Amino acid sequence: MIILGIDPGTATTGWGIIKSYSSNGKRILKLVGYGCIETPKETEMSQRLVMLNQELEKLLKREKPDLVVIEQLFFGANSRTAMTVGQARGVVMMTAASLGLPIKEYQGLSVKLTLTGYGRAKKKEIQEVVKTTLGLEKIPKPDDAADALGVAICHVYKG
Repeated sequence: MIILGIDPGTATTGWGIIKSYSSNGKRILKLVGYGCIETPKETEMSQRLVMLNQELEKLLKREKPDLVVIEQLFFGANSRTAMTVGQARGVVMMTAASLGLPIKEYQGLSVKLTLTGYGRAKKKEIQEVVKTTLGLEKIPKPDDAADALGVAICHVYKG
């Protein structure tokens, strides 16, 4: 199964793709790719959302994942950030759904708990688990891409 993990944002949307399969009764996870979709801050929000849609659609058509996994929105103190992230999440969900892809969602707390056993784990701890789980020499950069890979790995562990 090919899984695309998404860490949504309007300035930067992280993505990470893993392949999950069984070999001799053991679950194997392999890195396929990762990166970010970035939109210019000086561009109007409506155009940034269009750019996100277009770039994500290209990625989905090129990589052909079986499933899209997206991090759910955490409502912290900054409601403005929550609103823009919510808009990006909506675009991601609409784009994936329009291509007929199933979507799963996980809260950040759940991702942290699943990957580290501790729901309040630090970002660096999650990144180390991603690196180790995928057998990488270094932590994927930027952070948004590593977070997206963490969401995809979480789905495999919960699935």
